[in-house]
Amino acid sequence: MFNRVIFVGNLTRDPELRYSPQGTAVATLGLAVNSRVKQGDEYKDETLFIDIVVFGKQAENVTQYLSKGRGVIVEGRLRERRWEYEGQRKSKFEVIASTVRFLPRREIQNSGGVDDIIPPEENTDLEPF
Repeated sequence: MFNRVIFVGNLTRDPELRYSPQGTAVATLGLAVNSRVKQGDEYKDETLFIDIVVFGKQAENVTQYLSKGRGVIVEGRLRERRWEYEGQRKSKFEVIASTVRFLPRREIQNSGGVDDIIPPEENTDLEPF
């Protein structure tokens, strides 16, 4: 079996960081991925909203350096989470990221400001469990 996905998109919200009981950093991100689909003679924009989970040092870096609207390339695997709420079964798919690459900003308005910090290259942390 092969379970690998790659998405390029923009963050829909600021990353949220928490820690597992074992002390592992866990960040959650929302990603919007746009595509164009031809319907008849017209093109229609479609947007997918995808939940991303990042672990370890990479989770801390993502939280420190990224914010809503920033572009990223995410590589990872799909996972389905299932739970029960008020007697109903619920499920959703999310991406467990193995690599999150930061894309350069399209516009840099303030030269030398905090927005110009270049994040470290981190792509070795995998899901710890």
